[in-house]
Amino acid sequence: MNARAEVSANPTATAGADAKALRVAVAGASGRMGRMLIEAITAADDCTLSGALDVPASPALGLDATAFLGRSCGVAIVADLRAGLAGADVLIDFTRPEGTLAHLAQCRALGVKAVVGTTGFDDAQKAEIAAIARDVAIVMAPNMSAGVNVVLRLIDMAARALADGYDIEVIEAHHRHKVDAPSGTALQMGEVAAAATGRSLKDCAVYAREGVTGEREAGAIGFAAIRGGDIVGDHTVLFAGTGERIEITHKSGSRATYAQGSLRAARFLVQHASGLFDMQDVLGLKDRPR
Repeated sequence: MNARAEVSANPTATAGADAKALRVAVAGASGRMGRMLIEAITAADDCTLSGALDVPASPALGLDATAFLGRSCGVAIVADLRAGLAGADVLIDFTRPEGTLAHLAQCRALGVKAVVGTTGFDDAQKAEIAAIARDVAIVMAPNMSAGVNVVLRLIDMAARALADGYDIEVIEAHHRHKVDAPSGTALQMGEVAAAATGRSLKDCAVYAREGVTGEREAGAIGFAAIRGGDIVGDHTVLFAGTGERIEITHKSGSRATYAQGSLRAARFLVQHASGLFDMQDVLGLKDRPR
């Protein structure tokens, strides 16, 4: 029997699955992040892989989702959304905006919660996600790392304290395959800094400088993006004042931190039937009413 015939498209067929475990489906199952998520799920004592989704053109369709680890889990990679989500408690999605929206529509139809790490949504797409979250609980964040989300709190504190006399610049670096710039995490850092000073990022962001630009505009938040090699993700927010600089930096050495943060978000969703949350909610970092 060949490898494709040995696995089932029915995610409930996972051998030995604990009925009390959190049943997690993964979108983009054959990609770098998808594989990292699958490895983390299968290693977790309280989670089980219930489904694995990929695009119709993927050469991985029909293969066992953990074949890349040299073992079988009994879950096949499929393109059919209903089959991939059947029996899932939560979907973890790090794909592209259009694909994520299609996945979320099916999640709403099936009552499946979702963790969304996809970036690059426009305002209309974000509004669509917020509407879906009225029916099913969603955690959406451009970066699922616990460390990055602690850094966001530090940026908020620094921006409030250094609102006058300090220029803010966001510098990020990623691997050569990343398709969007600035990164979603860099944009979120800029949004946090802008909000801390009572502004909207769209009113003060500068995304490119070339040629004779003139002096830096006071209050601007600048962005610089570096692409090369296999850099997982580096982010620095620079507060440059007269006579001193403050740099708040986070460097990722492995996508494992994103996978572990995603599982933390999935566990958080168990407590919620609906609503749109972020990693600040998951980590309990938001200010509580006094």
